[in-house]
Amino acid sequence: MNGRFLLNRSRAKVMGVAAGLADWTGVDVLFIRLGLIVATLVTGPVAILLYILTGWLATDDR
Repeated sequence: MNGRFLLNRSRAKVMGVAAGLADWTGVDVLFIRLGLIVATLVTGPVAILLYILTGWLATDDR
């Protein structure tokens, strides 16, 4: 882990949350995105709400 979580808008597909999590944890971004899809299928709107909230509250990597 790199210390602080930052959004990565340069590798972003939607808001940069998955790319930021991948940078922060050192895990490939594909696995993070697949995990977010599975979390959405399991928890429904809760995962989507947390994703949007994270993208809204986290700081940019600029």
